[in-house]
Amino acid sequence: MKLKYIFILALLTLCFSFIAFEDTEVVSVKDRQLLINQTPYFIKGVCYNPVKKGHVERDFTNIDLDLALMNEAGINTIRVYKPIDDISVLDKIAAAGIKVITSFGYNQDGYFDILSGSYLDYVNSYKNHKAILLWELGNEYNYHPEWFDGDIKNWYTSLQNAADAIHENDTNHPVASAHGELPNSSVLAAATNIDLWGLNVYRWDNPEAIFNQWSLLSDKPMYLSEAGSDSYMTVANHGFKKGENQEAQAQALTNILNDVFEYKAINTGVLVFSFTDELWKAGNPESQDVGGWAPESSGVPYDGTANEEYWGILDVNGHKKKAFYVLKQFYNTLED
Repeated sequence: MKLKYIFILALLTLCFSFIAFEDTEVVSVKDRQLLINQTPYFIKGVCYNPVKKGHVERDFTNIDLDLALMNEAGINTIRVYKPIDDISVLDKIAAAGIKVITSFGYNQDGYFDILSGSYLDYVNSYKNHKAILLWELGNEYNYHPEWFDGDIKNWYTSLQNAADAIHENDTNHPVASAHGELPNSSVLAAATNIDLWGLNVYRWDNPEAIFNQWSLLSDKPMYLSEAGSDSYMTVANHGFKKGENQEAQAQALTNILNDVFEYKAINTGVLVFSFTDELWKAGNPESQDVGGWAPESSGVPYDGTANEEYWGILDVNGHKKKAFYVLKQFYNTLED
């Protein structure tokens, strides 16, 4: 009898995975919109890199709890900084009605990276999985010419070629790149194979101007691949007290999301950075430390300092911060 139940369970698991792969959706771009099966899709997302206290690598053991919180908050998309090579995790994400923006790095020691060409192995393995929303190449590489023999043009050549290769292998998902701030016209001209652009934007609590700037620069869709604020004030400023300060984070996120939603005609969504605090970034991973560094971090409200371990809308133990409720209100107000 026990073997019978084990067989049935295995069969159900296999069937579920088969459905997740077979029910392939067509994701495309048109004008300034992202579409799924020709229906407009607005990204209501978070950047997701779950690293437990005392650890330095991500861990999906709490995925069920995380997905429940994401559903509560109205999150429909997560952005991950390296591919999820675990079908059971992707199946759970798809079952929760959430999509994944999968980012490929340039040189990740051969782990589904652009340099080795192994990113295409991942694309071909998972391109029919319902969880996949789009492919994203690189993250703020424009800040790092030293990674490309001192010439950032080498990156844009690789970006153009990698996007072309994905298009040849997968016709159902667009290709993006996450650029630090607003790219200029020469960048766009060098990477015409990119279907839509993600912009990591930290302009205090007011990203409004970037939407108009983008509209003058390109007719392609854009989304904020990172935006948000931390919950620690290095100094007292703008009426917010020094120290851990959830009120400051919540106010900043309110203002940022107001701008994103006001300019829906130009942008196709936002990934709030980030879902959980990450204690590995600035010191001892067993404790929450002040400090860290990020490019263009002077634009972080309200102290001009990126306290890298305080960016979550949840703390490292999964407790909701005030920013969680701000995001929940915005995301649940806007229907998919």
